[in-house]
Amino acid sequence: MRFLGNVLATIIGIFVFFMLFFFGIVIVGAVFGGDSDAVTVKSDTVIELNLDKVQNDYAGKYTDPFVTMFSENKAAGLIDIINAIEKAKTDNDIKGISILNNSSSLGMAQSKALRDALEDFKKSGKFIMAYANSYSQKEYYLNSVANTIYINPVGDMDFKGLSAEIMFFKDFQEKSGLKLEVIRHGKYKSAVEPFLENNMSDANREQTTALLSSVWNSVVADIAKSRNISVAKLNEIANGLLARTPEMAKAEKLVDIVAYEDVYHVAIKKALKVANDEDYNKVSITDYAQKIATTSESSDSTDEIAIIYAQGEIMGGEGDVTVIGEGSMRRSLQEARKNKNVKAIVLRVDSPGGSALTSDLIWREIELTKKVKPIVVSMGNYAASGGYYIACNANSIFAEANTITGSIGVFGVLPNFTALATKIGINTEQVKTHQNAANYSPFVPIDDTFKAVTLEGVEHIYKTFVTRVAEGRKMTFAQVDAIAQGRVWTGSEALKIGLVDKIGGLDDAIVKAASLAKIKSYNTQNYPEYEKDFNDLFANFPFAKSKSSFIIEEIGEENYRIMQKIKKLQTRTGIQAIMPFEININ
Repeated sequence: MRFLGNVLATIIGIFVFFMLFFFGIVIVGAVFGGDSDAVTVKSDTVIELNLDKVQNDYAGKYTDPFVTMFSENKAAGLIDIINAIEKAKTDNDIKGISILNNSSSLGMAQSKALRDALEDFKKSGKFIMAYANSYSQKEYYLNSVANTIYINPVGDMDFKGLSAEIMFFKDFQEKSGLKLEVIRHGKYKSAVEPFLENNMSDANREQTTALLSSVWNSVVADIAKSRNISVAKLNEIANGLLARTPEMAKAEKLVDIVAYEDVYHVAIKKALKVANDEDYNKVSITDYAQKIATTSESSDSTDEIAIIYAQGEIMGGEGDVTVIGEGSMRRSLQEARKNKNVKAIVLRVDSPGGSALTSDLIWREIELTKKVKPIVVSMGNYAASGGYYIACNANSIFAEANTITGSIGVFGVLPNFTALATKIGINTEQVKTHQNAANYSPFVPIDDTFKAVTLEGVEHIYKTFVTRVAEGRKMTFAQVDAIAQGRVWTGSEALKIGLVDKIGGLDDAIVKAASLAKIKSYNTQNYPEYEKDFNDLFANFPFAKSKSSFIIEEIGEENYRIMQKIKKLQTRTGIQAIMPFEININ
C-alpha cells in the first residue's frame, strides 16, 4: 500500500509540476512577448470587415488580469469596430474597406449603427467594396452601403420582405398532459399565448405586423438611399422575388458586378494601383480595432463620461458580457456616481428583459445616480420589457429606428404535470399545517387561492412598472397603460408615443450626456468590470471551453441555440418582465 501511495504521490507531483510549468510559460509569454503580436499597418492597406467573432457591443473587462488574459471574450466589441472605422477615415495608411463574404450574428440595430459608420467613412473619398457568394437580407442590408457590390455568378440573393412564425401548443398540452399555467398582465404579452391558444390573437397579429413593417421600412429606406432606388421599387422587387438570381439582382441594380472572387480582388488591386501578380496589404478589422485601442490618444481633460453596457438577459448575480447581473450593474453605477471625474453616464441597453426583481434593483440604482449626475440611455437591438424598465427613468433616451422596445408587461408561467402524472399512474398528496402552507407543486392541480395570490403579485409588478415609466417619461398612468399591455414597438414608433426622445446611436447619446453635464472636452470610460475568480478561469481554457464547439459540431448551431434557450428558461425564477418573443432577421 505504501508503494502505491508513493507512486500516486509521484504522479500527482509530476502533474502539478507540468501544470505550474505550463502556467509559467504562458504568463511569461503574455508579459514579455506581448509586443511580438503587435499589429502593424503598412501604407496602402485595406481593412477586411470580418465580423464573425463580433457579437456584443462591449467585449468586457475583468478585475482579475488572469481572467482577462485567458478570456474567450477578448475579441473586439461592436463599439470597438465602429471606433476603428472612424479612425480609419483619417488614417493615411488605410485606403479602403473590403466586405468579403461577411457573416455576422449582429442584430438589426447593431447593423444600422455599423452601416452608419461605413456611410460616414465613405465621405473621406476612400472606397468600400463588397463581395459575397450569396446575400441574406440582413447581410445585404449592411453590404448595400458599399460603392461597388459583387456577387458570385452561381450565388443567390434573399430579398423578399420579413415574416414571423409562431408555434402553438394548446392541443399538445391537452393531449400530453404537460401543461403550463399562465398568469399575465397585458393583452399583448404574447410570450405565453402559444400555451393558451391554437391561433394568433388579433392583438398579437396587430403588433407583429406593425413591428415587421416598421423594421422593413427602416431597412429599405437605407438601401434606397445607398443604391439610388425608390422604396416603392424595392418593395416591388421583394414582392416579385425579382432579385433571386445574380443576373436578376444586377438587372434590378441591387448589385453592380456578377463575377468570381478573383475578379473582385483584381478590382481592389486596381484601386490601389497594385500589379495583378502582387498581393495587396490587408488587415482584419478586429486586429485594427485592437491596434487603435492600444495607440489612441486620449483627451487632456480629466472629465469623463462613463459608458455602462447592459447587454443580455436580466438575471440575478454578478452578470457577464451576455448577462445583465445586478452585481456588476449596481457596482458600476455606484463607482461612476462616486467618481468625481465622471460627469455624466451613458447606459447602453441591449436586452429583452428578464427578472422583474433585478430590473427594479437596477432601476433604483439609476434613480439614486440620476440625483447626482445625468444619465442618458442608448438603446441597441432591444430595450424591451425589463430592458425598458432599467431605461425609463433616464434623463434622455436614444434609440435606433429599428430598436425593439416597449413590451411593458409581466407574466408568470408555472409548469403543471398533473394530467400526465394521472395518465401514467402517479398520484401526489400533500400534508400541511396551514391552508396555504404548501409550496407550488407541478404534480398537484393549481389552487384557486394560489392562482389569485400569484395574479395579485403580477398585477402589483405591472402597476409598479407602469408607474416607473409614467414618472420617468412624465406621463400619466393611463397614458402609459394605453401603450403598455405588453405591446412591442420599434424605435421609430416609440418616438411617436413618447417612450424615447431621439432617434440616434451611442455617439449621439454621448454628445447629449456631455451637453447635460456642460462639458466639451472629455474621455470615455467603459463599465462594467466583471468580478471573476480563479475558478472561472478554467472554464475558458481551450480544453474546457471547447465543449460548446463539440456540441455544435454534433447537433448543429441552430439546435445548439435551441438547447441554450431551454437552459435559460430553466434558470428563470420569479415573475418575468421579458420580451414576448425573440427576433432573428436573416
